[in-house]
Amino acid sequence: MFLLQAKVYPIMMPTRSSLKSFNFYLLQKEQGFSLIDAGIHSEKCWDYFQSTLKEYQLSLKDIKEIILTHNHEDHVGLVDRIVGRHDIPVFAPKNSIHRLKRDRSFFEMRIEFFRNLYQQMDCGERGDLQVEKLEEALQQHEKKKLHADIIPITKLPNLEPIETPGHSPDHMVFYHPHNRSLFAGDLFLKHISSNALVEPDQDGNRMFTLLDHEKSLERCLSLDVDIAYPGHGDIIDNHKDLINRRLDGIKRKADKVYRKVKEGHQTGSQIAQEMYDEKYESQFSLVMSEIIGHLDYLEAHDKVKKERINGVIHYEHL
Repeated sequence: MFLLQAKVYPIMMPTRSSLKSFNFYLLQKEQGFSLIDAGIHSEKCWDYFQSTLKEYQLSLKDIKEIILTHNHEDHVGLVDRIVGRHDIPVFAPKNSIHRLKRDRSFFEMRIEFFRNLYQQMDCGERGDLQVEKLEEALQQHEKKKLHADIIPITKLPNLEPIETPGHSPDHMVFYHPHNRSLFAGDLFLKHISSNALVEPDQDGNRMFTLLDHEKSLERCLSLDVDIAYPGHGDIIDNHKDLINRRLDGIKRKADKVYRKVKEGHQTGSQIAQEMYDEKYESQFSLVMSEIIGHLDYLEAHDKVKKERINGVIHYEHL
C-alpha cells in the first residue's frame, strides 16, 4: 500500500523551448517508487535523471515500475534505457500501445489520413510538404519504437487512472486521493495551453480532439486536488482556477475563428493563414490542429455549418 502521504520527487529537466521543462516524477511506495513518465530520449535527459536520483539518494533499483500518461516522445524517452538496466514492468494506456510499438500499418494509414485531411482543408503544397515529412519519419520508426513489454493500464494500486483524451487520443491522468494530488501529464500546463492534436482513431476516423479535450478538463474539475504535477513547467496548486482559464481560452479562440468565418474566410487553410501568418509555415501541423479543432467546436455549438465543394470543406456562419 501507499503511505498516507506518499512523497513525490519531481524530475524537471529544463529546456529552452516554450515547454520550459520535461517533467517526470517518482512516487513513493512502501517498497520503492513508481516512475510516472520517463522524459525525452537524449543523453542530457539521462544524465539529468541519474544526477537527480543521486540528489534524492536513490538509484534505479529503487524504482519498481514505470507508468506512462500518453505516448508522446517527450514522455517515454528513457523507458528502454531504464528497463534495459533494471527489468521492471511498464504500464501505459491501452490506446497508446500501437503508437509506442510503431505499428507500421497504423502509421501508414495515418499518413493517408493526413493527406486526405489537408486536401479537405485546402492546404495545397504546404499540406503535401507535411505529408512528405510524415513519410520520411516512417522510415525512422523502427529506431523510435519501444522495445520494452507494455502492460495496458486497467487499475493501479492507490492511483485512479482517468481517461482524458484530447491532447492525445490515449491520454490519462492519475489521481492519488490520499495525497489529493494529480499527475496531469499534458492535460493542462501552468504557463501555456496544451494543444489538442488532430489524430485518427485506429480505424482511421478523425477524432474531435478539442471537444474531447474540453470534456477531459471538465472531468478533472470535480477532483479534490491540492497539487497537480504537469508534464512541463511549474507544479500547479490551483488546478480548478487554471482549468477554468483554459476552458475560457477555448471559447475565446473559437470566437476569433468565428469572426474569420464571418469575414468570409471559408476553408481551414484560409482561416489558419489569416490568423497565424508566418506560424502557418513554421508550425503548420500545430496551427492546423488548432483551427480544425475550433471549427469542430463551432459546428458542435451550431455556430457554423460546412459543405464539401470539389473535395474541399467550406464553412459558413449561422
